[in-house]
Amino acid sequence: MLGSMQDFELRVPRLIDHAAREYGDRPVITRWADGREARSDWAGVARDARRLAQALEALGIKRGDRVATMAMNHGHHLAAWYGVIGMGGVLHTLNPRLFDDQLVYIANHAEDRVLLYDRAFQPIVDRLRDRLTSIDHYVVMDGDCPDSFRAMVDAQDGDYAWAEGDEREPCMLCYTSGTTGNPKGVLYSHRSSVIHAMAEIQPAVFGLDTRSVVMPIVPMFHAAGWGLNFAGAMAGVKFVFSAVNEPAVLCALMNDEKVTHSAGVPTVWMGMFGHIDATGEQPRHLELVTIGGSAAPRAMIERLMRSGIRVNHAWGMTETSPIGTMGARSADWDDLTFDQQVDQVARQGRVPFGVELRVVDDDGTEQPRDGVSSGRLHCRGPWVIQRYFQDESGPAIDGDNWFDTGDVAVIHPDGTMQITDRAKDVIKSGGEWISSVELENAAVGHPDVAEAAAIGVDHPKWDERPLLLVVRKPGSEVTAAAITGHLSGQVARWWLPDAIVFVDSLPHTATGKLLKTALREQYKDFTLATA
Repeated sequence: MLGSMQDFELRVPRLIDHAAREYGDRPVITRWADGREARSDWAGVARDARRLAQALEALGIKRGDRVATMAMNHGHHLAAWYGVIGMGGVLHTLNPRLFDDQLVYIANHAEDRVLLYDRAFQPIVDRLRDRLTSIDHYVVMDGDCPDSFRAMVDAQDGDYAWAEGDEREPCMLCYTSGTTGNPKGVLYSHRSSVIHAMAEIQPAVFGLDTRSVVMPIVPMFHAAGWGLNFAGAMAGVKFVFSAVNEPAVLCALMNDEKVTHSAGVPTVWMGMFGHIDATGEQPRHLELVTIGGSAAPRAMIERLMRSGIRVNHAWGMTETSPIGTMGARSADWDDLTFDQQVDQVARQGRVPFGVELRVVDDDGTEQPRDGVSSGRLHCRGPWVIQRYFQDESGPAIDGDNWFDTGDVAVIHPDGTMQITDRAKDVIKSGGEWISSVELENAAVGHPDVAEAAAIGVDHPKWDERPLLLVVRKPGSEVTAAAITGHLSGQVARWWLPDAIVFVDSLPHTATGKLLKTALREQYKDFTLATA
């Protein structure tokens, strides 16, 4: 017997139709790289999306074709997401911070037909154009030339019906950052993206409704922009976009537009703290900040919370669309001390409905949720990857749909998950594991430390021991002894680094994470004192 309810395909264009119909006059604001401001709304974004769909069809783009964007956060990019997907194409967001060879590999592997890009990335386009074998059309997103985004959409009338079809059809393609080997593509479906958006608007996740004023600082090209373009349409939020991520610009825009919600990687908030300390200006209306991409230092969480801002500590990956867990408050939150609340937020949080987690040891045995037993973190759910795009190696999951995330974690009795490291970054000393993430976050808690990275280096007795690389804050002359003294109250004695090296800067991936592979290569011959 079948149910008697309507069979309603969950397709992404229904999100923009909903936003335009129910929240059409809710603003979508862009601060362009040259300082200009553009004001639109959800109805305007929907019109531009339909006209872009028409324009792409006029170029000969067909259902299933990949259309790439290389652009920052702005209203035209938002419209492009819905226009490409709405005509049946597959949106492919390119990360301009990747190396040239990676960009060429990704665009050619995806077989992109069109590239929509910001003028700021013209040098990249000019440099790579002859190597991009499948791209036939180049469109400037923020210019006024004849082949610009604005000219292209303004030439259409917008009388367009979205492509219909199965909700399991692909809608978006994102590639992993590829710190080792070639990047891999993750192909999202309409269904997975809509269900993911439903999870995101929940109070325990991003907590979005039509009163929310949202500034995503995470770029739209980073892990599907954390899904905010889809969730924002579902909730009818006011969006505030900035095409530049300078702290002074972001802070002023937050105050001018009364931004209540923001999301970004830890380095964004480090930069904002520097601006606050230098000028005294700070975001006055922020209610909720979501931090993801890499583990947030406890000192960062504590500072934001002392400012009266709720902090959501998130974990996820390109392969999880990307939300896997979020730092939802526990039922006894109001009974906890401030330090206990910070302890809770410092973990990566709980799963929303739809995601399941487990931790397994090297033999594949599931570990208890005791907050102590660590192992490889596995996940599964309707917005978790099944297989990589055009990858002949087979499924990326086991027979029970579990995906090995490559992270090492513990799960606490209350269900909160805590990342202790990436499997390849764990420091293995004397048969025991030392968490490089916890060491780094403890070091950054020192007031004179701007950034820190911990890696394992060879040791004749213990196999590996920690080497801590530290970037001092400007004007600081903090010593290794002072940092060791600070760490002594934060981590186990046997975790203390055998050496501390001060450096001017640390390498990062295109998404802002510490590039441990480069550090391990650079310091592979580093000699530790063994006395």
